Amino acid sequence: MASQSGILCSEELKTFFGSCRDGNIRMIKVSISDSTNPVLILDTHLEPVSSWEDDWDQMVAPQLDPDQPAFILYRLDEKDSSEGFLWILLSWSPDHAHTRQKMLYASTKATFKKEFGAGQIKDDYYFNLMEEITLTGYKRHLAVEAAPGPLSRQEEEMKEIKESESRVEISVDTKHNTLSALAFPFKSEALAAVSSYGAGVCDYVQLAIDTATEEVVLATSGACTTDQLATQVPEESARYHLFRFKHNHQGDYKESDVFIYSMPGYSVPIKERMMYSSCRNAVVDVIEKTLNIPLEKKLEVDNGSELTEEYLQGELHPVVSLNRPKFSKPPGPSRGNKRITKAPA
Repeated sequence: MASQSGILCSEELKTFFGSCRDGNIRMIKVSISDSTNPVLILDTHLEPVSSWEDDWDQMVAPQLDPDQPAFILYRLDEKDSSEGFLWILLSWSPDHAHTRQKMLYASTKATFKKEFGAGQIKDDYYFNLMEEITLTGYKRHLAVEAAPGPLSRQEEEMKEIKESESRVEISVDTKHNTLSALAFPFKSEALAAVSSYGAGVCDYVQLAIDTATEEVVLATSGACTTDQLATQVPEESARYHLFRFKHNHQGDYKESDVFIYSMPGYSVPIKERMMYSSCRNAVVDVIEKTLNIPLEKKLEVDNGSELTEEYLQGELHPVVSLNRPKFSKPPGPSRGNKRITKAPA
C-alpha cells in the first residue's frame, strides 16, 4: 500500500461535505493549503444548471489551473440503492506541476476519498492533459475501461471456437455440440456426394469445413484407385476422406469403406486444426448413422504418402502371430552355497 501524507480535510470542508449530498451541488474543487500544516480545503463549488453531461464542459475545465494539481468531485444524476447521489473523483495532475506537488496530491488521495465517503464515488478518473478532461475524453476513458483486454491471435481463435461450440441445435442441417464433438451442418452437395458414394456411384469423397460459414462442404468426389489416393490429400489443409478400398485378402475380393482424417500438422492454423479435430466424430456419425454407411476403419494421417496399399491392408487386416512364446518359469532366488553346520565324524 502506498504511504499516505497524513493530510486531512479541514473542519470547514468536512462541514461542507455534510451539506452537499442533497443534489444542490454539481461540482466541488478541493486543494491542499500552502500553510505550515497543510490541510484539504474547499477551493470552489458550483450548482447544477442542466444534466451532468451538459454541465461537464462548462464547469470542469474552467476551474483547473494548468500548473497546479487539484481534486474535483463531480456529481452525477444517478443514485445508489440508498438514494444517495453518486460522484466521480477527478484527479488533476498536470505534467508541468512541481514534482513535490504531484506526489503530495497522490499520497493524499486515499485519505480524501475515505473522508468524503468512498462508497459514493462511482468512478475515479486521473488525467494530466486538458484535452482529457472534456466530456468526450471522459467517455473515451469509460469505453477503454469497459473493453476486454487485448487477446493474442491464438486466444481470439479459441474464443471463436468456444462461441461456436455454445450452439445446441441438433440436426444434419444445423450446427450443434455434444459432450464429445462439435458439429456443423452439411451443405446439400456434400450430403448428395456421400449418398452417391453409399449407392456405389463413386469410390471417393473428400469433405472440407468452410471456416467462415462453419459448414461441411464438398471438396471433390469421383473415381479413385489406391495408387491415386495419396495425390488426393492436400498438403496445406485438413480434410475428411471417404474411400472405398478395393483389394484382395487371403484370396477373397473385398471392398472396405474407410474414413480418413488428414491433418498436415502445425502448418495449418490453430482454428482450422481445432475445428477439424472437434467435428471429426460428428462427421463420422452422419456417415454411419444418418446415411447408413458402415465404416470398417477410421484412420488419421499427416500426409498422403502414408496411404499405400500395404498400409491400408495392415490397418484392415493386421497380421496375428500364431507362434506365441511359451511361458518360461523364472529361476528361483539364489540362496548361496550350502553351509556345513556339523563337522563330519
